[in-house]
Amino acid sequence: MEKIGIIDLGSNSARLVIVELFGDGHFMVVDELKESVRLGQDMDRDGFLKPQRVAETIKTLKMFKRLCDTSNVSRILAVATAAVRRAKNQRSFLDEIQATCGIKVNVLSEEEEATLVYRGVINSMDIPKGLILEIGGGSTKIVYYNRRTILNYATMPFGAVTLTDLFADDGVSPKEQTEKIEEFFTEQFKKIDWLSEVEPDVQMIGVGGSFRNLYKINKIVRKYPLDTVHNYTFAVDDFRSIYEMVRVLDVEKRKRIRGLSPARADIMPAAMAIVKAFTDYMHVESFVVSGSGLREGIMFNQALPQTVERPISDVLSYSLSTLVRYYECDEKHVEHVVQLSIQLFKQLRVLHKFPRQYLKVLKIAASLHDSGMRVKYYHSHKHGWYMVLNSAIYGATHREIVLAAFVVGCHKKEDINPADWARYKDIVTEEDADVVRKLGVLLTIAEALDRSRSGVVTGINCDVLGDSVIMKTLVSGDASLEVRCAASVNAEFRRSFRKNLEIL
Repeated sequence: MEKIGIIDLGSNSARLVIVELFGDGHFMVVDELKESVRLGQDMDRDGFLKPQRVAETIKTLKMFKRLCDTSNVSRILAVATAAVRRAKNQRSFLDEIQATCGIKVNVLSEEEEATLVYRGVINSMDIPKGLILEIGGGSTKIVYYNRRTILNYATMPFGAVTLTDLFADDGVSPKEQTEKIEEFFTEQFKKIDWLSEVEPDVQMIGVGGSFRNLYKINKIVRKYPLDTVHNYTFAVDDFRSIYEMVRVLDVEKRKRIRGLSPARADIMPAAMAIVKAFTDYMHVESFVVSGSGLREGIMFNQALPQTVERPISDVLSYSLSTLVRYYECDEKHVEHVVQLSIQLFKQLRVLHKFPRQYLKVLKIAASLHDSGMRVKYYHSHKHGWYMVLNSAIYGATHREIVLAAFVVGCHKKEDINPADWARYKDIVTEEDADVVRKLGVLLTIAEALDRSRSGVVTGINCDVLGDSVIMKTLVSGDASLEVRCAASVNAEFRRSFRKNLEIL
């Protein structure tokens, strides 16, 4: 097990992420620190990093180094992006960091930066064809990929900080400034020839702090119940409503907007103007927000070096495997319950008639059904409900995560809590409650069939005969405990499927 520190020195902010690598290609973020250093501010005048910005950055990096030392970080990987890449005094700045902080900073090329952003996205989202828009403080990147391969990318040397400086004019209203930025960026997009070749069904993916702030604002406006930015679907109409509200306000009033970071209040209109120009130009109706980007790209490369050559093939399975290890679940038991759950789902399809997409929900629930044990054995299913809702599950939509959480919450012969269900009414439907109950019963049976955690029940064969389901167990030893526990689910099975359950 090893801890590494990743420092991302951007044009707007400096961020440290401490990551624990715990073997077999898995990792987890265990600490984070962010400071707004505005390194790229006022650079457009002469191309030099300003002394005040440099001093603030050095102070921040020293703080990062102290936290790494006290956290027993073995390696620090520090990268710098647009502002440092373009700075005429880059060399002296990097030398000063090395001398005063003991940190060697690698300045990323435009291609390296775009590739790392792509790796962060492709290894954490199940989106086969995407158009990534990443807005930084000093640059804006567009990456187009299909079939897990980058087709094209473009980097524009303008970001939220530099655009705010460039279009600052005391005589122009905030709304007029954003209109100028929209016009300016639309012209930039026209210069990228391959954008006209992007297929119409491609999914736009937003990356960066501005997109995360947009989510936080919209979460409050919509009273959205799930506190998960990754894979949040944003309707462009909702974005435009927020944009019209934000761009007419002065900085002090923006700072009072709930969900908007005060440190980002001055540059947010410029970032949103880029989003507005892009969604208009590409005729986008909705986009997905990614919580993963450049830093996560580095994490995947460090934990799983093969991702440098090819992305993870099954994002969801990898993510669930990470969480099973992190929550110290019994891996063999989890794997066995997952397989038995899948067999039950497939063999009883004639009864539940659920499409294949619900198999994904059941897989998430079966993988994390014991996660609540990390909190306490008693009522572990209730703790598991919370754990699933608040875990970083990659490769699943918010709806799938919520459904899986409720399957875990009701798989101990308990019904859905009406108050909890009502809280997620904007994500799930009343019809979904029946799905959750039936999947919960299947998971309960699968868990019972490995009650001794010995894998003695190797498989099952189900036959639907009249008013009964005859379940024949394939065993490799004494399975009396498993059969007795599974048979005790008969009442719940009959209530959900209107059939008696007989286990042989």
